[in-house]
Amino acid sequence: MEEIKLIVTDMDGTFLNSSHEMSPEFAEVYKELKKRNILFVPASGRQMPGITHYFGEIESEIGFIAENGGYVIYKDQELFADILEYKYIVEIIKAVREIPGAKAVLSAKKMAYYETEDQQFVDFFSKYYTENMKTDDLTEKIDDTAFKIAVYHPDGSEKHLYPALKKFEEFGLEVVVSGAHWLDVMNKDINKGNALKILQKSLDISPENTMAFGDYMNDIEMLKNAKYSYAMKNAHPNVKQIANFEACTNDSFGVLKTIKDYLHLN
Repeated sequence: MEEIKLIVTDMDGTFLNSSHEMSPEFAEVYKELKKRNILFVPASGRQMPGITHYFGEIESEIGFIAENGGYVIYKDQELFADILEYKYIVEIIKAVREIPGAKAVLSAKKMAYYETEDQQFVDFFSKYYTENMKTDDLTEKIDDTAFKIAVYHPDGSEKHLYPALKKFEEFGLEVVVSGAHWLDVMNKDINKGNALKILQKSLDISPENTMAFGDYMNDIEMLKNAKYSYAMKNAHPNVKQIANFEACTNDSFGVLKTIKDYLHLN
């Protein structure tokens, strides 16, 4: 195995267990990574504050890929921030309103914005989008930099959202199923893989020295940019197909187990 210099991992369904908790062993394992100069990077469809709050004291020591690749930070420095055009936001929101049961969240730099009155849903999505605000109408212009629109459906995103929203690919947008109930719409070429490339290039780290973990379709490009790519045991079949290796489930903290194996900590 070649020397690992960068470890990048998806959060929900991958690094975190089903209760959205980190392994209690992470702090100890991170100390060893730091000692060996291995950079740790969480990569998620979540907004930036929804990821960084997990990492408290070490936040300024590591890198972050948020918004499915739309926002990249390394040691508190912004490396990349995308902008979704207002004209697309209007059309996407209108289309989401036509899908029974679907709810949209406009994810931007300062806040995540929503228009639904469904408090149960608001409480649910606040776990991922910790900084959020209600607005009367998501098609009205906001004084913020929008990265993407995250769409939720209680009965499944692949079946109920993708068929209705894939038409936006014709506008040159990226439409990706990001979880069992979530779908994201953002600019073309915005994905975790290209975000990882930005990080690798700025730090002069090659895919051969990169380890990556994921469980869903929005992780595929990221896994392709790492020689040591791991699909979780609980991953979508499409993800297992392209990954070079498999890790234990997220509920067994498979990411940490694999890292500990590499570091010979087991």
